[in-house]
Amino acid sequence: MSKVRFPSEEWVKELEKELNSSQAYADAAKNWEGDFYFVISPDKDHQVQETTYLYMDLWRGKCREAYLVKDKDAKQPAFIMSGPYSKWQRVVTAQLDPLQGLMTGQLKLKGNMVMVMKNVKAAQEMVKACTRIDAEFLSE
Repeated sequence: MSKVRFPSEEWVKELEKELNSSQAYADAAKNWEGDFYFVISPDKDHQVQETTYLYMDLWRGKCREAYLVKDKDAKQPAFIMSGPYSKWQRVVTAQLDPLQGLMTGQLKLKGNMVMVMKNVKAAQEMVKACTRIDAEFLSE
């Protein structure tokens, strides 16, 4: 398979496939209930021109839906995780643990933090799924 640009519709669809084919994710996320906006914003280190919103409906170990959001007001997800492109690039290449990113202020989260902390393994398995996607990033 050829490289898939991050962030994009194609990339989030690949992540959906990876999650839905991962028994480790299914086991780790069996108690997870909640949808997400992953918000990737421009930063000084990259050529990103606009903020990108990726939607994922995650429910009890499966991804029921995933797509690039055209209208950010179309959904009111239970969780919104946001950060600059450079931090997301580090997350999806397993150079930055998302929980570490949250704790150090590199990423922001709106939503039930208790739910997130109870499902740390699910977040780790999601990052592992991200690393299995042959992603293409914008040059610095």
